[in-house]
Amino acid sequence: MNKNISSSLLLRQDMDGVVVLQLNRPQQFNALSDALLDALQRELAAISMDAQARCVVLSGAGKAFCAGHDLREMRGRPQFVYYQELFAKCGRVMQAIQALPIPVIARVHGVATAAGCQLVASCDLAIAAQSARFAVSGINVGLFCSTPAVALSRNVSSKRAFDMLVTGRFIDAATAADWGLVNEAVPDDKLDEAVTRKTAEILIKSPAAIRLGKAMFYKQKQMALADAYAYAGEVMANNMMEQDACEGIDAFMEKRPPRWKS
Repeated sequence: MNKNISSSLLLRQDMDGVVVLQLNRPQQFNALSDALLDALQRELAAISMDAQARCVVLSGAGKAFCAGHDLREMRGRPQFVYYQELFAKCGRVMQAIQALPIPVIARVHGVATAAGCQLVASCDLAIAAQSARFAVSGINVGLFCSTPAVALSRNVSSKRAFDMLVTGRFIDAATAADWGLVNEAVPDDKLDEAVTRKTAEILIKSPAAIRLGKAMFYKQKQMALADAYAYAGEVMANNMMEQDACEGIDAFMEKRPPRWKS
């Protein structure tokens, strides 16, 4: 089933299990305005209930992936309560990405700065054009990127993350790949091809196994080692009771492609 759903701030296209969400504020380099965060939250909630969705690709319109929060909008509302609500809202969106039961891939071009870099770090996978650049540059305007630091420090080492946070310096896509912020840095003209290849790799796997596995992956990271193994063992036992696991093992032994039930 193919369908297209558009709003002024966020574009959605569904095609054969892949949901493409495109941030659509190109003149503002896709800065995360209050309204855009609301649109993302709504769409992620809708996708979480969509049984046809198997994978999400998050991209940006125009010349950039995302330039972070909308600083002009923020300066226009100099109220502590507003800032509390804004950063809490942004945090909920980032957590909704990881709570989504299907993989989310960031397709990164241009710049991903501050909360835009946070967005990349919050996605399960990220593929970047070689010309893409990354920074948590709030420090340059007197604002330490505290909320982006949460996601960034869960992707790259503490010293590398802190260096980026206190200097505001940009790193290129090759460095981002080397540090673990993105999975791949590819030639600019191969970006869409690389994203399509990754979604194809996901679509041929068992939907039930991926849904179970993604939830397990993030939950076990917060646990002590013994607790993580106990929890993962329970999840794997449940996974073995799924029809897909039985079919997959039978197909492997019979040397044929699996026919997923879920």
